[in-house]
Amino acid sequence: MNREETDMHTTYNKMMNNLEALNLSVFRENLPQYLDMISLGEKSVTDALYELTEKERQFRDEKAIITQIHKSALPSGKSVDGYDFSFQPSLDRRLVEDLATLRFIEGNENILFVGSPGTGKTHLAAAIGTEAARHRYSVYFITCQELMNQLKKAELENRLEARLRAFMRHRLLIIDEIGYLNLDSEDANLFFQLITLRYEKKSTVITTNKSLSKWNEIFGDPVITNAILDRLLHHSHIVNIVGPSYRTKDVLEKLEESKKKEYQAT
Repeated sequence: MNREETDMHTTYNKMMNNLEALNLSVFRENLPQYLDMISLGEKSVTDALYELTEKERQFRDEKAIITQIHKSALPSGKSVDGYDFSFQPSLDRRLVEDLATLRFIEGNENILFVGSPGTGKTHLAAAIGTEAARHRYSVYFITCQELMNQLKKAELENRLEARLRAFMRHRLLIIDEIGYLNLDSEDANLFFQLITLRYEKKSTVITTNKSLSKWNEIFGDPVITNAILDRLLHHSHIVNIVGPSYRTKDVLEKLEESKKKEYQAT
């Protein structure tokens, strides 16, 4: 190896070390291949540099999205495309797809998914939350029971204000399963404080198995119930899902499949 080749080799190693130090792992991994393409005249230096930086950018974007989804505590694998609209013909698919564009977040609007247990409310809420996380919005998913547990614990420990601020930081807050358990007056007041803080500032998605006319049964006090609904409904999209349970559907499909296998065996 002559002096010029030695210098080139030394510079190459230094560059690879710099790329490692700068944490440009994808750029570093693909650089030898692109240097070969430049040498063969298959790529210009400018095109090679652009494609290498683009690969690095895409890798970092995807990594950030995965981190954002993980931090959101969203149920995994939920998407709008993965929802069986044919099983719930009462549901307006165009409305759901419009909500998935996330325009409602820019308007600080809310979504309320209302329907019987098993109709896919949580699936759709999580699907929209996942889409929001993929667009780098701060999202957090929590059940109503866990939310109340955290707020009551924070109040007992004299750090309620800090806990409320923590929930306020999320651009989209998804509160799942309102209505499965009735709340006492303390719970209702804490819930009211959170909704009031987020009102017209951040978006909230609610899933509930109780029609809104029966929310008084959940919160107990008609005055605080009306105050909560007033703030939630002022800028909102209400999605009513009237139909059978997905869980029942899965059981029936398994039974049908089992019968077919028994018939074929005979």
